[in-house]
Amino acid sequence: MTKLIVICGATATGKSGLALALAMRLETVILSADSRQVYREFDIGTAKPTLLQQKLVPHYLVNICDPREIMTVADFQLSAQSLILEQQNRPTVKEKEKYGSSSPLFLVGGTGLYIKSIVRGMKIPRVAPHPELRSQLYDIPQHQLYGILEQVDSIAAQKIHPNDSVRTIRALEVFYVTGKQISQQQGENPPNYPILQIGLDCELDYLTSRIAQRTEKMIADGLVQEVENLCHKYGTDLPLLNTLGYQEIKQYLAGDISLESAKELTVLHTRQFAKRQRTWFRKVPDIKWFDIQSSDLQEQVWLTVQEFLAKSVRE
Repeated sequence: MTKLIVICGATATGKSGLALALAMRLETVILSADSRQVYREFDIGTAKPTLLQQKLVPHYLVNICDPREIMTVADFQLSAQSLILEQQNRPTVKEKEKYGSSSPLFLVGGTGLYIKSIVRGMKIPRVAPHPELRSQLYDIPQHQLYGILEQVDSIAAQKIHPNDSVRTIRALEVFYVTGKQISQQQGENPPNYPILQIGLDCELDYLTSRIAQRTEKMIADGLVQEVENLCHKYGTDLPLLNTLGYQEIKQYLAGDISLESAKELTVLHTRQFAKRQRTWFRKVPDIKWFDIQSSDLQEQVWLTVQEFLAKSVRE
C-alpha cells in the first residue's frame, strides 16, 4: 500500500521548494496539483518546476495538455489515481525494505479541487464540457436556469446558490448529457492508503511581499516574451491567457497599461487569489499547518513526515 504526502497552501508559500527538498531525501517523485502547470508552454507565469528541478526529482502531471485543451477535475483525478496505483503496484526491493511498500508519493499544489478529488475520492461525473449546450444555457437568464434545476434536480439546487451560474449550468449540462441528476453521480469514496496533509501559511503582509518578489523574478526570467510568444502562436483570445500574470502582461503588450502597472495588478490579483486559497484550505480539518517564516521549517516538516511514515509501517 502506498502512502501519500500532500503539500498545499496559497500561491508563493514555497510548496514546490519544500516538496523538492523532501522528495530528494525520500528518493521519490512529485505529482503536481496545479491547474495551470498541466499545460505545455505556460512555464514562467505558472511557476512551473524548472528543467533542473525536474531532473533532480521526477515530476508528473506537468506539461500533459495542449493549451487549447480543457483539463477537467475528472481528467486530473483519473490521471493522478492511475499514477498512484501504478506506483503502488511496482515497488522496488529497496522501497520494500525501507518503507514496507512503495515509496511515499508527494502531491503538491494549490488547486484545492485537484487535491480534494484525490484525498476525498470525489465522485465526479465523467461529462466533458459541451460548448454548444452551454451557449444555449448562457442565453437563458440565471433565475430561469435555477428554476429549471430546482425542477430536474432539487437536491443539487439546495447545494447551489441561486446566483451561481457556473455550477447551475454545470448541473444542467450533466443532466441533459447523461439523463441522470448530478446529485446522484456525486459523493466521496476516500482511498484506503494513509495520507498526510501538510499546509504552508504565513502572515498576509509577508505573503504579499513574497508575491511581489516572485512577480519581479518572473518578469526578469522572461514572462513578457513568453506571453508575447503565446499570443502570437495561439491568439489573444486563448482562455489561459486570461489567467493570473498572463492577462496583465497581455494588457501591457496591447499598450493598454504600462509594465509597472502590469506588475502592480499581477501582485494585487495574485494576493486576492491567495486569500481565496487560504480560505479554502483552512476549511480542511486534516491539514497540519506550518509557518513558512520559521527558521527550521524544513526540519519541522521532515520530523512530521518521518512520524507519519513510521506510524504507517506499524499499522
